[in-house]
Amino acid sequence: MGRVLEPWARELLRCPATGATLVDGVGPDGEPTLVSTDPVNPVAYPVRDGIPVLLVDEGVPVPRG
Repeated sequence: MGRVLEPWARELLRCPATGATLVDGVGPDGEPTLVSTDPVNPVAYPVRDGIPVLLVDEGVPVPRG
């Protein structure tokens, strides 16, 4: 498993598409992700080797419901 992002750094990160805060998540293959808390357009971003990849093109829509 990759390195854990420091809590103080996590608090600074925001979704590049909506500006919403991000929470820890797990992708379909068990890999870590950061998930946007936007109620209309939640998006998951990968975390690779402990580094969040916060690029709009890397975001994957999260099904609501």
